[in-house]
Amino acid sequence: MIRVELVSMLRRRRTWVTILMLNALPTIVAVLLAMTDLGPRPGTGPPFLSSVLTDGTLFPLAALGIVLPLFLPVAVAVIAGDAIAGEAQGGTLRYLLIRPVGRTRLLVAKLVSVIVFVLIAVLVVAAVAYVEGRLLLGDGDPSGTVTSVSGTALSQGELVARTAMALGYVTVMMLGVAAIALLLSTLTDSGVAAALGTVSILIASTVLLGLDAADVLQPYLPTRYWLAFVDLFRDPIRWSGVVRGLAAQSAYLVVFLGAAWANFSTKDINS
Repeated sequence: MIRVELVSMLRRRRTWVTILMLNALPTIVAVLLAMTDLGPRPGTGPPFLSSVLTDGTLFPLAALGIVLPLFLPVAVAVIAGDAIAGEAQGGTLRYLLIRPVGRTRLLVAKLVSVIVFVLIAVLVVAAVAYVEGRLLLGDGDPSGTVTSVSGTALSQGELVARTAMALGYVTVMMLGVAAIALLLSTLTDSGVAAALGTVSILIASTVLLGLDAADVLQPYLPTRYWLAFVDLFRDPIRWSGVVRGLAAQSAYLVVFLGAAWANFSTKDINS
């Protein structure tokens, strides 16, 4: 069942169109930076964007900072929100369950396909941005060192290791979004409604992060630690935000996936 869902996800045109659209904005930004040689002042704009003019190898991190606040979570919400609701809307969910496929097995297969989509999306964005950075923005310091957020030098080996950790961290952040969307996908027969519901929750979280009166809620909001991957490029690494982000998303995964399973396993399937 998992193999069937993976093949189906990879064959869908929507999957690759979504990933293509994710890469559109970072590509436009890279072209504009290369043409104008004008970047944001340090400390402003998406993370690392002020540094890519002198070191194009940092553009994968800047690209993640560009797509992470909005475009990547929307893409994940669309794919995960359609996982169950899309089958119900298309009238195929009932027929899937008539076959010897348990509900838990189907839900796990859908979850695995969403996880694979998130991994592919994050890796493609980073890979495309790396190529664009090298071609359009240059290779950086000839010695191979990179300046960390703290102003100290990082070797190429350290940069690669920390970039890999950042990609893994961003992937986990998006799995929290997928868990929310998957729960909503079991509550409705409309993939669009599930995706919009997920995006609404994320927008509400972002609004509350800027509200002083919501101070007590902010550590538990899903978007609170998304950009904590920047702390992986400090010297030494500032682990507090990263650990809290992983803990928060783990809690979201357990709670929302558990709720999705509880609802789907007892739900009356009419379509």
